[in-house]
Amino acid sequence: MIEHDIIAAPATALGGAIAVIRLSGEGAIECCDAIFRGRKRLADVGSHTVHYGEIADGERVIDDVLVAVFRAPHSYTGEDSVEISIHGSRYIASEVIGLLCRHGARPARAGEFSMRAFAAGKIDLSQAEAVADIIAADSRAAHAMASTQMRGGYSESLRELRGRLLNITSLLELELDFSEEDVEFADRTRLKAMLDETCATVGRLMESFRTGNAIRNGIRVAIVGAPNVGKSTLLNRLVEDDRAMVSDIAGTTRDTIEEEVVIDGIRFRFIDTAGLRDTDDKLERMGIERSHKAIETAQVIIRMVEPTAKSAETFASNGGQAREIVVVNKIDTSEQRNIDGAIYISARENIGIDELRKALCDTIDTAGLYRGDVIVSNARHYDALSKAHDGIERAIAGLSDGISSEMLSEDIRTTIDALGEITGEITSDEILGNIFSKFCIGK
Repeated sequence: MIEHDIIAAPATALGGAIAVIRLSGEGAIECCDAIFRGRKRLADVGSHTVHYGEIADGERVIDDVLVAVFRAPHSYTGEDSVEISIHGSRYIASEVIGLLCRHGARPARAGEFSMRAFAAGKIDLSQAEAVADIIAADSRAAHAMASTQMRGGYSESLRELRGRLLNITSLLELELDFSEEDVEFADRTRLKAMLDETCATVGRLMESFRTGNAIRNGIRVAIVGAPNVGKSTLLNRLVEDDRAMVSDIAGTTRDTIEEEVVIDGIRFRFIDTAGLRDTDDKLERMGIERSHKAIETAQVIIRMVEPTAKSAETFASNGGQAREIVVVNKIDTSEQRNIDGAIYISARENIGIDELRKALCDTIDTAGLYRGDVIVSNARHYDALSKAHDGIERAIAGLSDGISSEMLSEDIRTTIDALGEITGEITSDEILGNIFSKFCIGK
């Protein structure tokens, strides 16, 4: 159940030059009026206006501030809201929030502002989750993906799908009312075509999760190859720092080393692995085992070989889903070009590294992302889409088998409900609590 009492919290990080205290709820404007001294009472000003004044505790002035007023329903939460811009001192923020609480407010819980926005119909559940994703975005690609979701492009696609399916179920359920007449209101040929189209659309959204999840969490790239082939040198070159120990001694790297870097707006998680070879060294064998695990979970594999190699065997990992880039290192010591499609580099001399960076970026199709195409990045959404896909497949199979309108409608209803879980049209207090508890305070 959503409360509408007055809540207050910092909406920005403290300790900088400026901070913002956010206030929302029934009576929020009057609450702020109790501690604000300006040319006008905030209760008398219009919505979406900014006012200069002081925050004071009796005769004691706390800070000079700017106060922005947003009147219901034209605010983020749909309630009367106030945003107080103060100097970024933790002491000042604490004093202001303390004063507000003495005049009827309480500290906001994590995600409570966004939860109220959801309850007021200002945003749906997927858009609320996108707010958190935008805050957490640490690359251009992740930001673009979250922005599309927050603007409602994703939600609109789902609403369109649900609308089609609801129309179908309405016709099927109408048939039940005339069961004795043996009448078909839903043309089965058109129904089959619509179900096939819906199934394909849901399938495409599910397929996009692989890209979306990788962008959200970073693309895992395993750098693999024989000992002393230059894996650690390459890692240092890609992250532009000496993060991995480099030595001419084979077997120097005995464990996986992971580092992150953003290349052309995409976050990559590079994993330097132990050299793959047969060895009697127990510690080195443990490192090699971890290398194989890194290969199994990687989205991209950089397979490093030396110029003397005549071929490069590929790894069968992730059911063949991982992209593999063959890299021939140490070309400063040899002019051989024996492997078709390989990228020739010298990690030590910084030759060919830009070409490799481009090849890494090409493993992820970001063109659609920046056009605003819908890409699924949330595991909760993927699970709901999977349930929707299963329901629609059962409906298609049942239609071919000639099942009753009632059973057909039930399978389609399963899909409708699953899609509704994503946007929050069908949800529970437990799910809402779990989602919004992961938000930061003040959002």
